[in-house]
Amino acid sequence: MQALRIRTLMRVAAVAAALALGGLAAQAQPGPDRHGAPPDMMEAGPFGGHLGHLLDLANATDAQRSQIEAIFKAARQDLAGQRDAGRQLREQWVALFAATNVDAVAIESVRAQMSAQHDAASKRMSQAGIDAARVLTPEQRGKIAEAVKKHPARMGGRQPG
Repeated sequence: MQALRIRTLMRVAAVAAALALGGLAAQAQPGPDRHGAPPDMMEAGPFGGHLGHLLDLANATDAQRSQIEAIFKAARQDLAGQRDAGRQLREQWVALFAATNVDAVAIESVRAQMSAQHDAASKRMSQAGIDAARVLTPEQRGKIAEAVKKHPARMGGRQPG
């Protein structure tokens, strides 16, 4: 009987550790804590804080720059309300994790809510990117695409590997 209890406790501890690592990894990923979008997206959309540089490379006109800046500003404003919701979800996750009895179903529910919030933010920023792309000519978009291909880490992307 004692051995069964120890094995059960070890399983619970292993599940709790896995959930903790998964939760911490999820928290380490850009997410709802920055208005619901990754930090690089919050700066200037899918190109990180490099949008101005990319628009320089594309020889964007002042009118195009103004339109694109307005597009991303509107997206950031749309996502601003997610900050408090994201904070509440994180606090809820931490409380569930620290509870005497680990409720895997409740933790999964919060994780799913956090994931849905991040997905909504990602979708909004993607739409802003589409709207911005429509402001540029195909040639300008090609120049930006080449720059992003050459330096994905600098442009808010990740290096393969």
